[in-house]
Amino acid sequence: MMTRIAAFCSMFLLILSTATGQKQITLDDIFVKHTYRTKYVPGFNFMNDGRHYSVLKQGMIEKYDITTGEKVEVIFDAIKFTGKSGFSGSIDAYSFSEDEQKILIESEGEQIYRHSSNVKCHIYDVKDKTLTEVYTHGKIANPQLSPDGKMVAFTHNNNLYIRYLANDNVTQITKDGEKNKIINGLCDWVYEEEFSFTRAFYWSPDSKKIAFIRFDESKVPEFNMQLYNGDMYPENVTFKYPKVGEKNSDVTAWVYELSRGKAVKVDIGDMTEMYIPRMKWTQDKNKLCVFKMNRHQNNLKLILVDIRNYKTSILYEEENKYFIDITDDLTFLKDGRSFIWSSEKDGFNRLYLMGMDGRQKAQLTPGDYDVTSFYGVDEKSEKLYFQAVEKSPMQKDIFSVDLNGRHLKRLTDTPNGSHSAQFSSTFDFMSITYSNINTPPTFTVYDRNMRKIRTIEDNAGYDNVQYDYGVAPIEFFSFTTSENVKLNGYMLKPKNFSATRKYPVFMTQYSGPGSQSVTDSWKGNSYWWYQMLSKAGYIVVCVDGRGTGGRGEAFRKMTYLQLGHYEVKDQIEAAKYLGGLPYVDKDRIGIWGWSYGGYMSSLCILKGNDVFKSAIAVAPVTNWKWYDSVYTERYMRTTAENPDGYADNSPINFVDRLKGNYLLLHGMADDNVHFQHTAEMANALIKANKQFDTYFYPNRNHGIYGGNATIHLYTKMTNFIYEKL
Repeated sequence: MMTRIAAFCSMFLLILSTATGQKQITLDDIFVKHTYRTKYVPGFNFMNDGRHYSVLKQGMIEKYDITTGEKVEVIFDAIKFTGKSGFSGSIDAYSFSEDEQKILIESEGEQIYRHSSNVKCHIYDVKDKTLTEVYTHGKIANPQLSPDGKMVAFTHNNNLYIRYLANDNVTQITKDGEKNKIINGLCDWVYEEEFSFTRAFYWSPDSKKIAFIRFDESKVPEFNMQLYNGDMYPENVTFKYPKVGEKNSDVTAWVYELSRGKAVKVDIGDMTEMYIPRMKWTQDKNKLCVFKMNRHQNNLKLILVDIRNYKTSILYEEENKYFIDITDDLTFLKDGRSFIWSSEKDGFNRLYLMGMDGRQKAQLTPGDYDVTSFYGVDEKSEKLYFQAVEKSPMQKDIFSVDLNGRHLKRLTDTPNGSHSAQFSSTFDFMSITYSNINTPPTFTVYDRNMRKIRTIEDNAGYDNVQYDYGVAPIEFFSFTTSENVKLNGYMLKPKNFSATRKYPVFMTQYSGPGSQSVTDSWKGNSYWWYQMLSKAGYIVVCVDGRGTGGRGEAFRKMTYLQLGHYEVKDQIEAAKYLGGLPYVDKDRIGIWGWSYGGYMSSLCILKGNDVFKSAIAVAPVTNWKWYDSVYTERYMRTTAENPDGYADNSPINFVDRLKGNYLLLHGMADDNVHFQHTAEMANALIKANKQFDTYFYPNRNHGIYGGNATIHLYTKMTNFIYEKL
């Protein structure tokens, strides 16, 4: 039942909207009807000829002319094949073979963990117009066409397979795969989540070999969750999850040679407490590069393996006094003598040209700013392309630079906003996505000279939607803390703002290591929720504190060994700064966050109990000892090595300080930040005799969605804000 305050706020909004002739923003429109959803270009893919692109529209893979925008042909129509070869008619994703004569189509995906899924997989032959199911004995994971387009490799029940497309032959490469014990070619939970990849096998350039990672997780402790499906007993879900200081999977590198029909283990030295966060083939079909990283994640070796004799050598080694982030930026050049590498070794994330002897040839990106994405190398013109925050941490632009580090050029140059890019294989064309914090994305194609070819999608008319609902502009600001640190933020004031009034403030943040929330880019559904709160008379504010990205290594890594310490200090300082503004009611400041943001909002209302009146924490970490090994140890090491860092920065240790209003929410099937965090937090709060509000969501994971969960969650949070702030 809606409370009096919430009911009054809703009535106030309705009266205000009626009086101003503007439409009312509702949670139903945001999260159920998706009234304000922006348009995008699903399945956009540049084609090899550099003159066409493909998109996915209503079950059809369509081909368009880049210059005219005219549809050239329908490459694949799902309706025509529905019911044939076990095809359901739905398309989750698609990809072309290198010669574009085959299309790999994924459908009927079933989630494994957050990023991985089992799918039905079909291969469409463009020339013969035939559709073939890759594997008929169950759904598979991570299907990938070989470079020559003649085979598909995939995993099934923790084993690695090859399907030969010329016939019905299927080769099972490994046979020891077993749930919660051995995984071949597919990542375990912690690798998927923290090293950001799911497919752990790699075709060689000549399609004659497959390198893969084998995970032995038999000694990794198990975690149990229960699903409630209306049966007599709940369903128990058990999976391997290494927490801080616990046993990780034993990982080994293997190479399967198709001609020999045999997998060979690669000897890369002692693998005790080691990770293999990536493998990549060089341009040489016989040379494989294996990433080897220590458990502290501050030493990385690129090990070169010669498949002809399986001898190894160290191609490159890097150490860092904090930690090293793993990326996909390693690119081997066709000359066989060089590779591109990104590193923070000089204080900012920069791109370097390296020799195959491991020595630096050139620093490719000058200046004190971070490269945020590397797009690739056009070796014909000897240029590489990347995204960077050169003008401001809040703005992202696209750049090119020669392979010798000369002729750096900014390709995008708007007064504000953020850009990302996708390039054709020939680098003759690029699709640039642009948005700013008040403007939804546009998708535009340019040629290599930055001449505009055409706009694919510009969300035309969206400004009319914003006008109809009476949105207010979001503004950027900065302030300097008492420790002389300049922090960036954005602020959304009510449209009828008056400097003579006192407004409550609702702060939003994430604050996790390397993250950025204060960016000049479109915020999606959050934009409309914050506009809704703004209409109800709240000022919405976001501040990026120390530990966040876009400002170099020193700023980003200063939270090392004490996650939460500086971040909480900065949010408290931000709240005090806001409370000192003449139009802010310093006694009505609230904060919220999800995941790391929920961890932060929890710490803020406890350590900043004289500043924050209310806090909302969704799926928060409440004690770092309960989170996974790879993420937590990267920033904190273990509890044995850093007891004070854990004790001083885990919310559960400060529940006795709670004074304000605290809302704790969590999905009970959260395989990432386990419901354990919230259950233990609730137990500690009860023991300290502290009142709090809580909602829990059975069978929902870290994202809390499905079956009205999202609208239910946001309704609770919105009413809590209206009632408690």
